[in-house]
Amino acid sequence: METKQIGELREDRVVRIMSKDIEGKMNIYAGLTKIKGVSWSFSNAICNSLGIDKKRKIGSLTNEELNKISEFIKNPKVSFFLLNRRKDFQSGENIHLNGSNLELQQEFDIKRLKKIKSYRGLRHMNNLPLRGQRTRSHFRKNRRKGSGIKKKVKKEGEVKKYEK
Repeated sequence: METKQIGELREDRVVRIMSKDIEGKMNIYAGLTKIKGVSWSFSNAICNSLGIDKKRKIGSLTNEELNKISEFIKNPKVSFFLLNRRKDFQSGENIHLNGSNLELQQEFDIKRLKKIKSYRGLRHMNNLPLRGQRTRSHFRKNRRKGSGIKKKVKKEGEVKKYEK
């Protein structure tokens, strides 16, 4: 009975993987997607390649398994189509970014597009959609409400009949 209690207590804990806190009650498959840069398919690849059951709770993982998962995320050995940065602009290699590195790289890419004034860069500058969506009725941010309606202004000389 004591081993069951210890296992249940460990499921209540919060596990930290790649500087992200994940609740111990979550399944490994779903919990890994909370990490920035880990998609559902990449999470599936992690579980399959390391031989971990997807339905296990994250709180039940040992420190060794957590280290294996974080090392795999840093240096993944999966097919190139699962990586999130194929044919990198600077190096030309297939790499996988995660966490703050992914956010920084995304910022640099957008800055580069703005600098060379490409179509996508101009759309980013104007806070408009990039991928061909219609803009006639949507994407209107911070517009005045009721801009065509004017309020009636009371003239100084007018006095209402009952105020005499």
